Amino acid sequence: MENKSNNSGLKAAVVVLALLFLGSVGYIFKLNSENKETVTTLTTEKNTLAEELKAKIAEYDTMIADNTALKDELQAEQAKMVALLEQVEKSKGDTAAMAKYKNEYFRLKREMDNLVAENKVLKEQNVALTSSLDSTNVVLSDAKKFNDTLLTQNEGLTKTVEKGSKLAVLNLKVLAVKQKGSGKQIETDKASRADVLKVSFLIAENQIAKTGSREYYVQIIDSKSNILGEKKTVPTGDKTLTYSFISTVKYENKTVQVNEEVPGKDFAKGTYFVNVFDKNAELVSKTSFELK
Repeated sequence: MENKSNNSGLKAAVVVLALLFLGSVGYIFKLNSENKETVTTLTTEKNTLAEELKAKIAEYDTMIADNTALKDELQAEQAKMVALLEQVEKSKGDTAAMAKYKNEYFRLKREMDNLVAENKVLKEQNVALTSSLDSTNVVLSDAKKFNDTLLTQNEGLTKTVEKGSKLAVLNLKVLAVKQKGSGKQIETDKASRADVLKVSFLIAENQIAKTGSREYYVQIIDSKSNILGEKKTVPTGDKTLTYSFISTVKYENKTVQVNEEVPGKDFAKGTYFVNVFDKNAELVSKTSFELK
């Protein structure tokens, strides 16, 4: 009876031990499964965080290339991201460390978001400034074109006024005459009889010309290429002008008749040429005549 009772107790103890063993095995299996799941989750989080950090670092490269005003701040924040990435990649992936890295990442991301917003504002301001400068340049360009046009018009007007203010010398004529003892002059076309050449011309009326004294150089060249009269010279740039006489005229914007005489003797037969030059030695009138 006693043996049966002992066997029953032994069996009960074995059952209890068996149950405890099975429970322990199940618990250990559960712990291993949970640990593997935790390691997998932490590894995934680590890899995800590393990829996000790399993406943000690349975004910083783009902003640094585009913005010189915030370059120092952008580079400083990027360096923090790079340092955090190095820590994450070296990490063994424990829960506490990953929590710390995530918090640091979110803090750096907030700083980055602030810089992105500031960068956007600066870009908009640059666009507005560029547009304003373009508009200003257009205005300045238009103003320069207008001024250039005015300058061209003024130069053209000045030239027109200068051209219009020049005095016209008209009706240049030369008569050969024989001077009588009584003072009477008889016109002749005979070289042997002539002893005076009478030169006459008109200075036309011009209301925009300046008034005052005007000088004209008259040059008479005979058929033998001799210059008659005073035969004096004046410089004309790199050359000289030899003239027969100077006619000084007082001009007051009205037509002026000019009459001059050149005495002579033994005039040569042939064609004579007469030229009139202004004070700038510019030819303003010419004619010719013949003595037989």
